[in-house]
Amino acid sequence: MTDSLRDQLLTLGFKPAPAPERKPGGKPPHARPGQGGRPGQAKSSAGQGKPGGTRGERRDGAAPRGPRKPGADGGPAEMDLGKAFALRAQKEKQERIEAEQRRQEEARQRREARARLEALLQDKGLNDPAAEIARHFEYGGKIKRIYVNEAQLRALNAGELGVVQLNGRYLLVEAAVLAEAEAVFPAALALKVDPSAPAGDDPYADPRYQVPDDLVW
Repeated sequence: MTDSLRDQLLTLGFKPAPAPERKPGGKPPHARPGQGGRPGQAKSSAGQGKPGGTRGERRDGAAPRGPRKPGADGGPAEMDLGKAFALRAQKEKQERIEAEQRRQEEARQRREARARLEALLQDKGLNDPAAEIARHFEYGGKIKRIYVNEAQLRALNAGELGVVQLNGRYLLVEAAVLAEAEAVFPAALALKVDPSAPAGDDPYADPRYQVPDDLVW
C-alpha cells in the first residue's frame, strides 16, 4: 500500500489494524511447519532423510547382513576341518613309510639268515643219489617228499636225522645240524621227527604209505 493511499484512508476515518500480541513461549505468527518446538527437534528430523540415519540400514541401501555362521567363507570350523584332514594324511603317510621300512628290514634279515644257513649246510647234506624210498612229509601246507635208503628212513623216523629246505631243495642232515639250522632260520625246518610222539601224529612215517603223484607238489 503506498503512502498516498494510506493517507486517504486515514482522512476518511479508517484506523490501522492493531498488531497481534505475541504470547510468551508461543509460536511466532506465520510459523512454518517444522519450525519452533524444542531445540534440536528440526535437526533430528532432518537427519532422518540422510543415508544411514536409520539403525540397521546400510549406506548403499542394501539390507543388513545377518550374523556370519562359523565356517562360512573359510571360517574357523572350515579351517579346523582342513587341518584335521592334513594331520590324518600326514599320519597315514608316516604309517606307510614305517610299514615299508619294517618289510625291508624283515627281507634283509631273511636274506642274511638264508646266507648263514647256506654256509652252515655246506657239505652237510646226506642225500643218497641211489635212494629209492620216498619219505613224505608236510611242509608249507603241502605234501613234500625226499628219497632215502632203508637205513636213513629208520634214522629219520627215530629223530636221528632231519630235513632242511634250502633254495628249493630238501637236504637230509644229522640231528645236531638240524638244531643249528633251526636256530639260524626256523622257517627252513622241513621235517623234525619226535621219536616219543605217538605214531598217529606222523602217518607218513610208514614206508608202505603211498601218496598219489597228483597230490605231491
